[in-house]
Amino acid sequence: MAFSLIDDAAGVIPVAALTKDRLPAWLAEALERERNWLTAIGFSAEQGKLALVPADNGRLARVVVGLGEGSEPGAGMWALAGLPDALPEGSYRLETAPDGADPTRLALGWALATYAFTRYREKKAAATALVWPDGADRGRVERIARGVFLARDLANTPAGDLGPAELAAEAARVAKVGGARHRVIVGDELLAENFPTIHAVGRAAAQPPRLVDIVWGEAAAPKVTLIGKGVCFDTGGLDLKTASGMRLMKKDMAGAAIVLGLAQAIMDANLPVRLRVLLPLVENAVAGNAVHPMDIVRTRKGLTVEIGNTDAEGRLILCDALAEATTERPALLVDMATLTGAARVALGPELAALFCNNEGLAQGLLEAAQTEEDPMWRMPLWRPYRKMIDSKIADLNNVSESPHAGAVTAALYLQEFVEPDVPWAHLDVMAWNPRSRPGRPEGAEATALRALYAYIAQRFG
Repeated sequence: MAFSLIDDAAGVIPVAALTKDRLPAWLAEALERERNWLTAIGFSAEQGKLALVPADNGRLARVVVGLGEGSEPGAGMWALAGLPDALPEGSYRLETAPDGADPTRLALGWALATYAFTRYREKKAAATALVWPDGADRGRVERIARGVFLARDLANTPAGDLGPAELAAEAARVAKVGGARHRVIVGDELLAENFPTIHAVGRAAAQPPRLVDIVWGEAAAPKVTLIGKGVCFDTGGLDLKTASGMRLMKKDMAGAAIVLGLAQAIMDANLPVRLRVLLPLVENAVAGNAVHPMDIVRTRKGLTVEIGNTDAEGRLILCDALAEATTERPALLVDMATLTGAARVALGPELAALFCNNEGLAQGLLEAAQTEEDPMWRMPLWRPYRKMIDSKIADLNNVSESPHAGAVTAALYLQEFVEPDVPWAHLDVMAWNPRSRPGRPEGAEATALRALYAYIAQRFG
């Protein structure tokens, strides 16, 4: 019973998902007993309201779900996502769907709602199941759900059990299952192969830093390259974080986790692309050989960087990966990172901050995000702010001394390592749900994975 979705069977209970404007017509055609019951309990199809309609024998005869006006968040893909934990044990079938609803997205919303992080504490198996909605693309639902679950599991795992070595091993497993080639560059090999900033950030940790390089697909196919920030724990380095600032830093590798889940889905779908995945994996630790504030680091591109703050390490490991990625001139380059608190302050936890150097790419990603209910908000690569990361003694600084525009200056730093003719998107995400919502439980989240998959599948598929 993958994701509690089943083939049709006897004894399933019908579900009607209704907006307020559809409720009167539905009631007019309902059984008198059902109409009387819903009237008696005052059911008005308010968003998220649930009515369990009994049969004459007292058993559950039908479920009616309210969708409000139909335009509120949750009335589309997430219309059924609150049900797996709310319904009595049993099997259900969607009998009446919202107008224009996509059965694939409805099924995916249900599937994502069945997620639980069970590595350290068992959870009772789901007691509810949904019959696959008519017309749902089962393959797409299952591969996206598996990718999201992988990303959530990885980012939920504490750093004590998921360091650079363990995350690299998981990436190797995904590559092997997908039939991809992969290599891992570890420790001082990074210096030998000219990835100096990845080495500098991770050299103080007990586990040496590493770069995972995965290649899959036909060489002649359009090149799609994905890069994920993999800071398995971030103390802040010598510019040490506070206890509260360090508390959630097990998820500072969520960019790598999301990219890995997305890559798994792309390979599983056999999309006609030449996929490359670059995952710089480090722990930003404190030791005698840690990089110091005001040190100068030479990057793979040859630019020198003054370390204004050792807690701005994500952009340092990404810049070497971006410099390598652009040498192939991919048709699409995406990096994903839990990069700045400034993006969270500006947009909160639910919106991915999108920075993009190509208007067509930006528009395509925003449209996919809206369709998939996996929202992004475009932020500016505002060139006048580039001078904020100038250095008096190096080519650039990894931070600005100004308290302003932190997400923008971080993106501008990364842009220095991307060739102008390469269509590039940078996604600055929180990758964490601070509260539970239907289909999106509190904890790690695969922010923008669904939107990116939809865009890549539509554009290249």
